[in-house]
Amino acid sequence: MVFDDKETAKFWTLGAIIVLGILVFILLKPVIIPVFSGLIIAYLCNPLYKRLLKYIPARNVSAAIILILLILIIILPVWLVLPITINQFFQVFKTTQTLDITSIFQTVLPSASKDFVTQAALTTTAIISKASAAVLEGMVNFFSNAPIILLNILILGFVFFFGLRDSDKLGELVREISPLNKAKEKLLVQQFKDITEAIIYGQLIIGIIQGLLAGIGFIVFGVPNAALLTILTIFFAVIPLLGPYIVYIPVAIFLLAGSSTGTAIAFILYNILIVSTLDNFLRAYIISKKTQISPAIVFVGMIAGLFMFGIIGLLIGPLILAYFLVIIQLYRDKELSGLFVKEEVSKVK
Repeated sequence: MVFDDKETAKFWTLGAIIVLGILVFILLKPVIIPVFSGLIIAYLCNPLYKRLLKYIPARNVSAAIILILLILIIILPVWLVLPITINQFFQVFKTTQTLDITSIFQTVLPSASKDFVTQAALTTTAIISKASAAVLEGMVNFFSNAPIILLNILILGFVFFFGLRDSDKLGELVREISPLNKAKEKLLVQQFKDITEAIIYGQLIIGIIQGLLAGIGFIVFGVPNAALLTILTIFFAVIPLLGPYIVYIPVAIFLLAGSSTGTAIAFILYNILIVSTLDNFLRAYIISKKTQISPAIVFVGMIAGLFMFGIIGLLIGPLILAYFLVIIQLYRDKELSGLFVKEEVSKVK
């Protein structure tokens, strides 16, 4: 088969694009996570930015105000709470080294056999030791990589600022270079938007709110190490099929073991009626308003994303899986090829 000059030029152009795309990926790979995170957060804050522009038309000023608010809302509390959480973790670590777990099981399960109590105590001790070692290793890695983490945060803030300020231009650029059929593009973009918002608002935001409500409960009912327990609750609350009960049930058992029966009952009622009820109603409402996503997909995506990308993988993982399933659905419905078919423009006779 002989190719003419025009077809040869197309192949060379396509090859150049592929090579440059690979080089760009290699170049951006070390910073792809903060860049992606900055764009996602800019997308979330875009409605607030648009509203602020009505009062402050200067784009740089409005974007800077949103960035400062974000720092005050997220970075500052984390900076203040982190030392308290680390201190409480070491307190808990010291306590677990001298904790008589066998006595706790005997108190909570008085009718259990001695062999069962011994085996349960040994298993629990092993789990606590492994979890403590993992957390200690993570803290050491965190502080040893502090300069890299700080650099990633700066990149995230930089991308967030310009992604917010130039959101209209970025959207216009994507639409101009998109090879998709415009009608199908609108539907696909809407699906992606619904999936993104369902995961972010229905999973992450509500999980954070649940963890904070549980934290209020820890403080009100006098549970020690409330800051550390709140962080753990937030982590489990954002992961589907798990939830805040993984933290507050052991805490209730701890209160029962400490002869605080009334406090333990009030504590468990608070968490069931307020913390868990928020999850059952609000999350179902948000996701039903957006799109139906299987909790299993979100769970697998979050766990895999956590191992692959770190903490930001809790968001990136389920998004990748959800977007992939959208493409598979289009293929199943035999609409995938139609994405790249340009609409016919009717000619006026």
